[in-house]
Amino acid sequence: MPTFTAPVKDMQFVLHDVLQTSTQDVPGYEDLDRDFTAAILEEAGKISTDVFAPLNAVGDQQGVTLENGVVRTPEGFKAAFDQFREGGWTGLDCDPEYGGQGLPYLLSTATGEIFSAANMAFMMYPGLTHGAYSAIHAHGSDEQKQTYLPKMVTCEWTGTMNLTEPHCGTDLGLMRTKAEPQDDGSYKITGQKIFISAGDHDMSDNVIHLVLAKIPGGPEGIKGVSLFIVPKFIVKDDNTPGERNAVSVGKIEEKMGIHGNATCVMNYDGAVGYLLGEEHKGMRAMFTMMNEARLGVAMQGLSQATVAYENALAYAKDRLQGRAITGAENPDGPADPLIVHPDIRRSLMDQKSFIEGARAFGLWSASLIDRSHRNGDAEAEGLVSLMTPVLKGFLTDQGFDMTVLAQQVYGGHGYIEEWGMSQFTRDARITMIYEGANGVQALDLVGRKLAAGGGKPAMAFFEEIKSFIKANSDDEDLKANFMEPLKTASKQLQEAAMFFMQQGMKNPNEALAGSYDFMHLFGHVCLGYMWARMAVAAKSALDGGAEDRDFYESKLATGRYYMARRLPACAMHVARITSGAAPVMALDAANF
Repeated sequence: MPTFTAPVKDMQFVLHDVLQTSTQDVPGYEDLDRDFTAAILEEAGKISTDVFAPLNAVGDQQGVTLENGVVRTPEGFKAAFDQFREGGWTGLDCDPEYGGQGLPYLLSTATGEIFSAANMAFMMYPGLTHGAYSAIHAHGSDEQKQTYLPKMVTCEWTGTMNLTEPHCGTDLGLMRTKAEPQDDGSYKITGQKIFISAGDHDMSDNVIHLVLAKIPGGPEGIKGVSLFIVPKFIVKDDNTPGERNAVSVGKIEEKMGIHGNATCVMNYDGAVGYLLGEEHKGMRAMFTMMNEARLGVAMQGLSQATVAYENALAYAKDRLQGRAITGAENPDGPADPLIVHPDIRRSLMDQKSFIEGARAFGLWSASLIDRSHRNGDAEAEGLVSLMTPVLKGFLTDQGFDMTVLAQQVYGGHGYIEEWGMSQFTRDARITMIYEGANGVQALDLVGRKLAAGGGKPAMAFFEEIKSFIKANSDDEDLKANFMEPLKTASKQLQEAAMFFMQQGMKNPNEALAGSYDFMHLFGHVCLGYMWARMAVAAKSALDGGAEDRDFYESKLATGRYYMARRLPACAMHVARITSGAAPVMALDAANF
């Protein structure tokens, strides 16, 4: 069975050597010194290794069941959930006014990667709850906040988001779920929602559904959508669960992966609901939840790559197979370990360089969210809004690819369920689909985010890279191996953006046909920037006489690999983008 050990040392490097967290002028960051973050991350690692990881295969094999209207989670999940709750992990970054610990989102993002790597399906239960908490916290009335948030912070009550219907997913303007106003100010919610993660289960006392629906007589399409709080049990005046609401589970979806999470068809048959935010402004409120969820999903993609790589690396060091072409490296054994072979090294370096770069990208982005929320920093808000589709699309696409590479290291054993590697691939696959399929993320990036604010966030990003390169080009090794490749990649990204500006206005298909490549091009530039920043930090540590020289030397070698072997993909993406829409749109639909 696969094992998992939290990458605490690497996280500490990003938090303190690269981001220099405790010196940033963000409220709450002054407490994030090395000892404090180490204590948090190590404790997260312990419960992940000892409790969550052993349940990962259990959840995959047993799945969830629906018995007489009751959803049963896999064996051991409820006890683990209770332990997770009792440890205070559910409210790590939540508002202290409602029982949270008020720690920065950055720390929640780091622990979230650890927990998801150990057991992604399990972590979706508190993860969805956190998103629902955030939406109510941002858009709810004082009464709604007092009613729901304290129990959601502790996960005594859990939460969901209900968007998709059988006939509409991305195009939510087509939804049919109705919300009929009642004399007491509530609404009767009627309709069916599908693909509802953590839709129901036996681990909490209540489930608080956030449901998109249309109030009759409202505007057509997406402008007529409102958001409602629909509890599984109606909350009584003393804030305890009362009578059962008219919401039920129609069935549990049979899925490719994340079997331990209850993905439900939810039926609303005149259920009591309460308007969250304003009428016909449901998408505004829901996107508070979805944007947070998209960074969370990005980190899920990374997390599955992380645990898959960790196990593939151990296998490559242990499995004896063939001899090194340059001479035996294990002369006393019958063969050499897999890791001596260059193609296995290539695979492992692809994985390692992506994972460490993606981790830095995710944590840097989380720090931008903190700057936005805690400092009211508009530039940080604009930058993280620009990055959100890149994070979600690139990290999940690449994260899935890395689980496939890790599986391949095992050869035939990677395809056998006994070894557990296929679960990481199957679980990672959903990250490319939910919270907005990656093709939609690419369209959002090119169609909206790139030009948002008159293009200021994009220009600010280019300027940040330019200034960084200029400030760190005195060292010849850093200049040749990091700054020059980053400079080239940044220019390629700007070239692609300029192509969209020049051609997309005449024919939108010119931009949209290249949107997916642009998302990946942008992702590679972001990871290139992260690797350049990590290289500067590692070089500084070595020049300062750091004791653990192997760690910092390895960091530089891995970074050089990314810049030399992965970043050149930017040229391919530019070539595809600038070929325009003609090759993509050439065939009539009938000729496919």
